[in-house]
Amino acid sequence: MSARDDILAAIRAGLTHGRDGALPRQTPAQIAAEAAALLADPDEIRPVPAGPDPVASFIAKCANPALGVTLDRVPGWAALPQAVMAYLASHDLAPRIAVSADARLDALAGAGLETHRDIAPLEPAAISVAQWGIAETGSVVIHSAPDQPILNAMLPRHWLVAVEEDRILPFLDDYAALAAPAPRNAVMITGSSGTTDIEGYFVRGAHGPGFVHVLLISR
Repeated sequence: MSARDDILAAIRAGLTHGRDGALPRQTPAQIAAEAAALLADPDEIRPVPAGPDPVASFIAKCANPALGVTLDRVPGWAALPQAVMAYLASHDLAPRIAVSADARLDALAGAGLETHRDIAPLEPAAISVAQWGIAETGSVVIHSAPDQPILNAMLPRHWLVAVEEDRILPFLDDYAALAAPAPRNAVMITGSSGTTDIEGYFVRGAHGPGFVHVLLISR
């Protein structure tokens, strides 16, 4: 027998034999019925929200120290430049930031900030606009598009991400239902990048931004 035959034989055995004896082989219809039963009552398998509503739950999740996220509530897009300036100043960063081509970020250039579209490795700061936020996990979702380069969320030391309050979804599966038609590339980001692989010390920015700052925009 070839290695392929050995692998397929092992899979067949795993599908039809359990620890205590033979298991009946299920038909595709039976498997589909079991899957449907698992999803028949989503509230039964969903976690308890961290707050009384999706926005409060999202804020609570972002406050979890394990995520390494900071968050500011911003009273509308007009107040965004001031919030960005305040963040950069609080981290002793120059008033310079890489921006995506989202038109809602154009006002940053007229507020004393130097903006640019190109982004380099180890860029000090960049800002994106998230398509969605997920209250269940404190995640933000970025969809790649001509006005939304994914690298803006990957290369900077400090990543600022704006997300509107009415784009906060309660659960992960709510996003799955809204993701069609699927974008070319969707990235779900939960907190800052870090690792403890090296001698057990926590190191920020191992595989992406070391600092993630959410700007939660009210409308």
